[in-house]
Amino acid sequence: MKQHFLLCILVFSITIIHAREVEKKLVLTHRNVTIVTDQKTGINYYPGWGLFPGKEESIRKIVLHLTLAHPDSLPIAHWDYLDFIKIRRVGGVNGKDLNAEIARMLTPYGSIFGKDWKWTWCVDVTDFSMLLRDSVEIEYGHSGYEPSTVGWSLTLDFEIIRGKEIARPVSVTPLWTGNFRYGDPKEDIEQKLAPKDFITGKETGFSRFRINQTGHGMDRPKGCSEFCSRWREIVYDGKVIDRSDLWKNCGNNPLYPQGGTWIYDRADWCPGDLQQPRIYDLETPPGSHSLDIQMEPYTATGEPQANESIASWLIQYSAPTSRHDVALEQILVPNCDPQYSRFNPAVGSPRIVIRNLGREVLKQLMVTYGTRGTPSRTFRWTGHLSSNTTDTIALPGPVVFSQGENIFEASCHIPGATDGWPADNSLTATFNAPKVLPELMIIQFLTNNKPEENDLLITDVNGKAVFSKSHESLESRKLYQDTIYLPEGKYELSLTDTKGDGLEFWYEAESGYGYLRLLTPDGRILHSFEPDCGDGQFLAFTTSPEFSPDTTVNTCSFVLFPRRVKNLIYLDLHADKPSEVEVVITADGVPVEKHRYISLKQAKLVYDVAYLKPGRYIMEVLISGESRFKRRFNKE
Repeated sequence: MKQHFLLCILVFSITIIHAREVEKKLVLTHRNVTIVTDQKTGINYYPGWGLFPGKEESIRKIVLHLTLAHPDSLPIAHWDYLDFIKIRRVGGVNGKDLNAEIARMLTPYGSIFGKDWKWTWCVDVTDFSMLLRDSVEIEYGHSGYEPSTVGWSLTLDFEIIRGKEIARPVSVTPLWTGNFRYGDPKEDIEQKLAPKDFITGKETGFSRFRINQTGHGMDRPKGCSEFCSRWREIVYDGKVIDRSDLWKNCGNNPLYPQGGTWIYDRADWCPGDLQQPRIYDLETPPGSHSLDIQMEPYTATGEPQANESIASWLIQYSAPTSRHDVALEQILVPNCDPQYSRFNPAVGSPRIVIRNLGREVLKQLMVTYGTRGTPSRTFRWTGHLSSNTTDTIALPGPVVFSQGENIFEASCHIPGATDGWPADNSLTATFNAPKVLPELMIIQFLTNNKPEENDLLITDVNGKAVFSKSHESLESRKLYQDTIYLPEGKYELSLTDTKGDGLEFWYEAESGYGYLRLLTPDGRILHSFEPDCGDGQFLAFTTSPEFSPDTTVNTCSFVLFPRRVKNLIYLDLHADKPSEVEVVITADGVPVEKHRYISLKQAKLVYDVAYLKPGRYIMEVLISGESRFKRRFNKE
């Protein structure tokens, strides 16, 4: 019995040798659909039809891609709402009504996103391949109570790879589905989550329990379910096979910063997150079996508000079709996809994810890898990887690159064995070379009121520290300016924050604000780090004695503080050269205040907003007519 998390695959790539074995189909059900909430009902439905492969066709994998973007005709939405992607009907307009949730989306706080913003998430939905056949209606349910004057642009597509099935699906059955009160003594959740019995026959090799669960509501005293960590046990045939905390770290979200409280950890979800289901593969010999969910006992002391939103499935499969079958699932490093931006670009070792899809335990693997146009390297991996489990492999040696865009290639094979489907043994990833910086530079680091949460470290390509500032040595609200010399080479800088609230966060004005910048000796900005960064920041770079700054670019840095304000709000601006600056404050897209400055380079601007009504506002800064900064603040 095994637990694993389904990882999304953002790039499907194969070698030319196996290209003839792969046939892909893209099923688009929603294209740039403007979605808004329905304040009366709390949810709005957006159906779309797709023509999927026929029942006789063999499907290897199905990945759902979900893209949200700034709508063309409306301001972008603000709130983190729970949305559902469902199979609504199968078999055409007169077909069977299923109303089956296959994925769930938690929308981001979008108020600070510009008009060109968009983001794509993905999740593996191969478990529903029995249902995603022929003509299928996919329904997107957008919940919430925002006015219909704001919204999102939605695109949904399914990337389908035809090919040899990993395991043949036998049946797919819904289990616990719906919203379940939690902590309400009048409505015991354990009675609602009563055990489920199921029967397996000889055709079933194993069964998969797939569950999406998120906590919502905020009662007293614990803030359940959204802001309270609680455990859940999965019980199979009377034995606890997993006990996990339903809790997720949000400070490392690659989609940052957002307009609201994006950094706060939540009940197994984060704002701006297409949830990845928890997966449990069960050894189910022919006969009768049972599954049960046990939630941590809890009783609210006040009016119960907590609820657990659950969608769960039991999928019975045949045994894996191949004895030996490995897939190279992801290239984590190097990769320029925004989902991996927290640790890319990088100069350290490449990292990949492999999955064993065969019946036999995977004990060794040969991996060939390298940047296209450079000599490849080979690594022998050894381990003990059971069926349908993954491992992340750190490959020896630094990332090799040329300036500009590069392509990283990796492939793998099982020594002494024939792979059941070699077409997924190779991947490529596009990545950009790290920044080039001068050997001599200034680190400008302003601490906030809580420097004990921060550490700053620069390492060389071998991981040796070449510069550091530990939290023990930092004083609060102090500007550190260190001139450092880093001889020509490859380096990585990391700023960490143990509390996960960065150098500045709007909801925690008591922490003050800080910033981190890399400057040339004469004060030009080489790199400006985002202070609203949650768990921290990462930057890989190279140094060169031939570095010459691009004087045609006007690099700028901004901090807005405080962002919960009664009277005065401050805009800290640092630019490379004097420029025309326009500051615009808007409410729901309507300007309420404008300021224009003929020539500004560095300034700390002060605005008295005491006259504004309480509510949410956006401050946008335009440099020479170009939008360069956009942040939300709340007038109290």
